[in-house]
Amino acid sequence: MQASVNLWGVMTKERMQERCDVVIVGAGFAGMYALHSLRKAGYKVQVIERGSDVGGTWYWNRYPGARCDVESMEYSYSFSESLQQEWNWTERYSGQPEILRYAQHVADRFDLRCDIRFNESVVSANYRESEDRWAITTDKDNCFDAQFVIMATGCLSSTNIPDFEGLEGFRGDWYHTGLWPKEGVDFSGKKVAVIGTGSSAIQSIPRIAEQADHLTVFQRTPNFSIPAHNRQLKDEFVEDIKSSYADFRAQNRLSITGFGSRMERHEDSVFDTEEGDRNQRFESKWAIGGFGFLSAFGDLLASTDGNKFAAEFVRNKIREIVHDPEVAELLCPQQVIGCKRICVDTDYFVTFNRDNVVLVDIKDTPISRVSEHGIQIQAADSIREYEFDTLVFATGFDAMTGSVLRVDIRGRGGLQLKDKWHAGPRTYLGLSIHGFPNLFTISGPGSPSVLTNMIVSIEQHVDWVCSCIEYMQSRALTSIEAKNDAENAWVDHVNAIAGETLYPSCNSWYLGANVPGKPRVFMPYVGGLPMYTEKCEQVSRDGYAGFSLTKLN
Repeated sequence: MQASVNLWGVMTKERMQERCDVVIVGAGFAGMYALHSLRKAGYKVQVIERGSDVGGTWYWNRYPGARCDVESMEYSYSFSESLQQEWNWTERYSGQPEILRYAQHVADRFDLRCDIRFNESVVSANYRESEDRWAITTDKDNCFDAQFVIMATGCLSSTNIPDFEGLEGFRGDWYHTGLWPKEGVDFSGKKVAVIGTGSSAIQSIPRIAEQADHLTVFQRTPNFSIPAHNRQLKDEFVEDIKSSYADFRAQNRLSITGFGSRMERHEDSVFDTEEGDRNQRFESKWAIGGFGFLSAFGDLLASTDGNKFAAEFVRNKIREIVHDPEVAELLCPQQVIGCKRICVDTDYFVTFNRDNVVLVDIKDTPISRVSEHGIQIQAADSIREYEFDTLVFATGFDAMTGSVLRVDIRGRGGLQLKDKWHAGPRTYLGLSIHGFPNLFTISGPGSPSVLTNMIVSIEQHVDWVCSCIEYMQSRALTSIEAKNDAENAWVDHVNAIAGETLYPSCNSWYLGANVPGKPRVFMPYVGGLPMYTEKCEQVSRDGYAGFSLTKLN
């Protein structure tokens, strides 16, 4: 293979060059749908995926008990009626294996894998102003030349592994829930520690406790969790939805969260209801399970005093379930309910009644280091050591920005995205970034993303991006870039509308508070999916208002 000078003036093997219209980073649900849509429109597309198969979040998160917290009949693609009709979900809330099988089925059905490079990671993306194109390189020294780059890297795909002193010297095994081995982990006969009590911990702890000889849970901050009441789906329920799937999807898109259109939502104030009726409504929502609990009243996320009624109801449920009063109180969250993403669980709180499960509170006595044999806790005047065979870090993700910033992205004038976002992410509509033409982010910061049914938001984002690219191609435009004033106005709007709610009132991964050193900025758009969708459509109707569109001279 002869070497030659490539488009960037670098000696390279010819097989390492590829020119295409669009490079998509990531082959999760966003990347797959973007590939399908753009390829169908006639564009040459290349997807680059660091995993060995499709699935994104559901490829990596294989921990015990991993399950979606949006109901199966809603957490799926809507772009193909035949796909909707032929795929049959088995449970109300699907587990990771079933969701991964679904993703694989979609890839097979639409022949997507032929345009996906697996086991390959994008290292850098550099914008070439003279040509209005991007130069993309990978960890396998492959280079791509594309007009557009779509970051479909997911909101929860960059694992947050604590930098504990001594971890490299631990003699046992350790895992992160977001990077779980494909072959699984056998905890039989093992003394296991789980660090963290977020969603992945709340889902995995009951399953690990069933297998391990002994389980110790290290908790810094307890989380609110509502029972899933998961069950097998009945044929008549599935048939009912499939008989009018299009209408069902349309109603969901009119919902603030993009799901739950059949769920009864109450808009009245918690203050206008007598105590007995108020508790009865909370009780009925608890019995149904899932995210619908916060739809009991219309002002639970707008009023601190009103929120207290819902929070105390859940705390009392925890006290009823957990036998040991001291353990129960440690498991009772004191923050506003809903300012952190509510968890949806199966048997979480009752697990702490097991003889082989211990809860260790580390809020005031944090983990000081990992030793050869386990974990050391810094007490007032001494160090306590706990010995373990296995450590499980359920410490979450560098949400919404981590997977994007993992790539060295450089826009106009060589501006690095990490420098642009040094004080927090800034976007226009969560889709585009000033200084980075022809770069799109799917479900990026500043969009509804994680506050909605992700697949509904993904489809909306991808449809908008594809329409934008079609618009540009029909007019021979070579670049589109968010204007600085439009970006500033959108960031101000996102912050202002979040400030009208209780969402920013506690430290959460919505704010990046789980990652040391990360700027504290509320990242999702809380205005709801319908309002956001209308804004995006208005922008496109107005000839992409807030964007600069240009042709090469």
